[in-house]
Amino acid sequence: MTSVDSPVMQVFPLGSPWQTIDPFLFVAHHVDAYPAGNSELGPDAPLTGRPIGQDFGNPEGWNMYHGTTVPGFPQHPHRGFETVTFVREGIIDHSDSVGATARFGEGDTQWLTAGNGVVHSEMFPLLHRDRPNPLELFQIWLNLPRESKTADPHFTMLWSEATPTVASTDASGRATHVRVLAGALGDAVPPSPPPASWASRPDADVAIWNIDLEAGAEWTLPPAAGSETRRVLYVYNGSTADIGGTRVEAGHGALVDASAPVVLRGGGEATQILMLQGRPIGEPVVSYGPFVLNDEAGVRKAFDDYRRTGFGGWPWNSDGPVHPADSGRFARYPDGKLETP
Repeated sequence: MTSVDSPVMQVFPLGSPWQTIDPFLFVAHHVDAYPAGNSELGPDAPLTGRPIGQDFGNPEGWNMYHGTTVPGFPQHPHRGFETVTFVREGIIDHSDSVGATARFGEGDTQWLTAGNGVVHSEMFPLLHRDRPNPLELFQIWLNLPRESKTADPHFTMLWSEATPTVASTDASGRATHVRVLAGALGDAVPPSPPPASWASRPDADVAIWNIDLEAGAEWTLPPAAGSETRRVLYVYNGSTADIGGTRVEAGHGALVDASAPVVLRGGGEATQILMLQGRPIGEPVVSYGPFVLNDEAGVRKAFDDYRRTGFGGWPWNSDGPVHPADSGRFARYPDGKLETP
């Protein structure tokens, strides 16, 4: 229940995928308790009985997803939106049809503008053979406005070392840490999003923040800058949170009034909240699987173009490439530039 004075406008169960607000399209929270890895960087555990290639049942606390040897998502296409992949724990190997490749994780964020069309793979190599390989990540789909849906694909890495965290302590000495992935929080300014992104427009007021509250911690979420901005808080882990005087249980989201400051209070244990905000794009959305356009004709054209061109073709020797176990975190861009954190 929400009171008439509460900034909370709606509370809803998270479900799968999570309910979103324009300009966001989709949020998936992957948590996999992978075991130790084997020599092929897959799980050192029997796969008998799993529907390999379509393994989403979460037996024993982890999935192979569409992977056959290594868990993950082998090559698949996208058009018309962006994927923002924030890894709280674990490692991802990325490869795409425009020639970019990377290994990232442990606090890194990958931002990929699919634009006019890209094929990419996201594999989860299990690098440690002597201990478990836990993985926790968010994949967030951010829509593109009509004029940007035909933008060239663009691959960006936002390394953990360059991503600011705002730390504060309340009057009782309890700490809150806010990971600022997009949208400035005070003086904390994250790396820039890709140039064609809705998030690159200052008046779009896009922000993605991950909020970690210690047990019982109190922190005030400042109001958004834009008068049209919408904001949702996902309490995805830990205990029940108090959001502006409304009790929100873990596993629920809260749509809040973005124009008002909101006092957040953690419960009896540490609580994690993902915040998404932005000014709505306000255009028609017609989606079918990996394609998000403004009308059915656009979706049909996406399928036709993908069948005809493969969005540039697949330059790698497997559908789900993984890098050597000792590669370390890196990004190689389509122009050949090599980047490390």
